[in-house]
Amino acid sequence: MLAVELIADAIPPVHTSDSIQKVFDRMAEFRVRHLPIVNEEQFLGLLSEDDLIEEPDYSVQVGSLALSLVNPYVLEGQHIYDVIRLFYEQQLSVVPVLNHKKDYLGLISVNAMNDYFAQLTSVAQPGGIIVLEIDNKNNSLAHMSQIVESDNAQILSSYIRTFPDSTRMEVTLKLNKRDLSNIIATFLRYNYDIKATFNNTDHDDGAMDRFDSFMNYLNL
Repeated sequence: MLAVELIADAIPPVHTSDSIQKVFDRMAEFRVRHLPIVNEEQFLGLLSEDDLIEEPDYSVQVGSLALSLVNPYVLEGQHIYDVIRLFYEQQLSVVPVLNHKKDYLGLISVNAMNDYFAQLTSVAQPGGIIVLEIDNKNNSLAHMSQIVESDNAQILSSYIRTFPDSTRMEVTLKLNKRDLSNIIATFLRYNYDIKATFNNTDHDDGAMDRFDSFMNYLNL
C-alpha cells in the first residue's frame, strides 16, 4: 500500500493565520499532538503542541511565532512501511503526505495507521496463532506454508522478530484455523521449536466459558 491511500481527509491543516487556541481546539477534536502548517499548497512544517504551550496569549496567530518546525513527511508514492518508520522514529501522531512537487496533499493519522496495521495482521479474523523460534538459516516461509496448508489451513499474516547478537528469531503465524493440534504436531515433526500458541481450541481450558459467564453476570 502507498502512503497516498491512507490520507485522512477529515483532518484539515493549520494556516499561519490560525490562532493558537484554534490549533489546540483542532488537536483536541482529532486527538493528535501534531498538525501540518500549510500556506495554500506549500507545506511549511509540522507543528507540535509543545511549540505552542509556552505562549500565554492563545489569541496570537501561529504565523507570528518563532517556531522551530520539524519537517518530517513522506511522498505520495512511498510505501506504507516508510510511514510506520516515521511514526516510530519521531514519535509522531500524524505524518504529512506531499506530491513530487512537495505540495501538501494531506496527512496520515496514527489512528488510520492503527486501523491499517490491524488489517495487515488480520487481528479481526478468527483463527489461531503459532509462535515459532527458529534459526535464521531455517527461515523458509514457503516450508511453513506447506505445513499449514497440509491441514487445509492458510497463513493470514506473519511477522518476524529478531534479537540482537543472536541467530535465533521468532516467527509469528496467524492462521485461519483455531484447532492447531495437527499443525503443531507437523511443526514438531520437522524439529521446529513451538514457543507459544494462542486461540488454540485443542488447549481450551474453559477460560472463554468463564469469561462469557462473567460478562453475563455483569449484564444482570
